[in-house]
Amino acid sequence: MAESSEKPTAKISVRDLTMAYGSFVVMKDLNFDINEKDIFVIMGGSGCGKSTLLRHLIGLREPAKGEVFYDGENFTATDPEKRGNFIHRFGVMYQSGALWSSLTLAENVALPIEENTDLNAKAVRDLVSYKLALVGLSGYEDYYPSQVSGGMNKRAGIARAMALDPDILFLDEPGAGLDPLSSRRLDDLILRLRDSLGSTVVIVTHELASIFTVANNSIFLDTRTRTQGALGDPSSLRDHSENPAVRLFLRRGEPETSTEESKP
Repeated sequence: MAESSEKPTAKISVRDLTMAYGSFVVMKDLNFDINEKDIFVIMGGSGCGKSTLLRHLIGLREPAKGEVFYDGENFTATDPEKRGNFIHRFGVMYQSGALWSSLTLAENVALPIEENTDLNAKAVRDLVSYKLALVGLSGYEDYYPSQVSGGMNKRAGIARAMALDPDILFLDEPGAGLDPLSSRRLDDLILRLRDSLGSTVVIVTHELASIFTVANNSIFLDTRTRTQGALGDPSSLRDHSENPAVRLFLRRGEPETSTEESKP
């Protein structure tokens, strides 16, 4: 019996995208797909435009050229009302976590629920407790961001991003500033959420340990050419990419040694 050759379903498609600030081109001619249930990493050196690309994907910046599609529908060219419907399918965690310091963790997570649903107060509380429990913060509902660790704030930010059960989670540098153990716990959480909720996850990061732990797909933004330097599984790119800049980045700048050179 022949094996199934079903192609992955593209959740997000980017076509001929150019990102610019005025006349300054950040990246040009980006073409890639993010498949359903991918954990897709946007990677590259400092200043390459990783967070800028994320902002283009969620509609906070308009392309200088090109288009972004969701499930085959043109997000870039759609009218404001329909774009709003798309955006309600997104959950976004910004780099700093962006929690309101004057609100408790529960109140932070409750905000998007209260603003976008007609649930009563008890239903909101129950849903907030469930979202915080998913990220390992059960019992911390009444704590303020200043009263918990950086890693816990990041997890609360993810809980808020998941508040409306989004199709797609966008995480901007979720491991930035965390110690290695907290960063690893966050990686494990991202994998569990993808597996349990079936969400597609798009992550901006330069943390190699996280990239190899969570990602099954990626794009490398090449600052030298100002375009994509590679697409694919990071582990495969590290070992087999034809672009030396990609291999150098994924090997932490360590020189490559051939089998012949390593022989005594």
